Amino acid sequence: MKNLKIVSLAACLALIISLLLFTSCSNDDNADASSGGPVIESVMPSGYNLDGTLKPLEPVTLVDPKNYYVIHGKGLLGTTKVYFNDFDTYFRPTFVTDTDIIVLVDEATPFANASNKLKVVTKNGTAEFDLMVAPPVPTFSGFNYINCAEGDEVIIKGKYFLDPIVTLSATPTQPAVPVEVISSTLEQVVVKIPANADHRYLAVTNISGTAVSKEAIGTALYDDKLYGMQWGGPWAGKGVNFDFGGDSYQGEKSWQWEFAGWDGGNWGFNFDMTPYKAFRIAVKAAKNGQVNFNLNGGPNYVIPVTTSWVYMEIPLDKLGSPSSVTMITFQESNNDGGNTVLFDDLGFVLK
Repeated sequence: MKNLKIVSLAACLALIISLLLFTSCSNDDNADASSGGPVIESVMPSGYNLDGTLKPLEPVTLVDPKNYYVIHGKGLLGTTKVYFNDFDTYFRPTFVTDTDIIVLVDEATPFANASNKLKVVTKNGTAEFDLMVAPPVPTFSGFNYINCAEGDEVIIKGKYFLDPIVTLSATPTQPAVPVEVISSTLEQVVVKIPANADHRYLAVTNISGTAVSKEAIGTALYDDKLYGMQWGGPWAGKGVNFDFGGDSYQGEKSWQWEFAGWDGGNWGFNFDMTPYKAFRIAVKAAKNGQVNFNLNGGPNYVIPVTTSWVYMEIPLDKLGSPSSVTMITFQESNNDGGNTVLFDDLGFVLK
């Protein structure tokens, strides 16, 4: 990190107030302190809460990335380096006094298998302090299979899965349910699905917060395989591969379709749409373009495609508000000779 950005006047004032407060409240003899090695006495939050109130100036032993803290002690004026878990952390010399340093904990600070130490290096020596860095709030990029059942082992992918706790989300009639964790790394958790999981979301929690899946269990039309198809195919009779392993948005595979110009296809199903409010899909193509899409031959919806994965949720009222889905139709509509399109994470969004 090369620049320390003060995002608002309130944040700037909080830093100044914190620095003045700790400087004025210190009863240390600065001349004596600066002549010896540095000492870290405490670490405290600095700045404002989201509701605009000043954060309590109480010592902490756990710090959160992307937040400001006051390092309080003695002999700090000659600070040349600050390390959280041995990560060289930028600080502004203007935010340093002999008793206090205001510093932003970098979001890249390591948090797993770390030293759990704060280290301040000055011209007169080095001080260390026991301190843990919390992981960022987890991110949830997907799980497979989405249409899983009781007893299935499912892989959840994302980031910051330190000591993860996994649950099935609560519903209006059911409480959250713990999910057994089989194994975990910082970017992957393997869980065993409990009973009564259908139409519930998976949530992963670490010490900093919770991430919830976009997809509910049992809502997939395609999640490495196509569900419920009763008939159908491309109009040209070729170009479709449901097991394409070269790229995917979630899981390991995607549905690849090598469209000729204005080629398309119809696929027959029988899904009750009562629980749902939208159709979801992720798309990527060999070149920028568009694909026409409809349900049951209803209103046409133009899906823009690019050379990167794009996830979208299409409200059912833009697709004719069908009470059931008996057919889906895709048609390439670039008007320039066709395109190769990947489809993934097709399914439905709960109300």
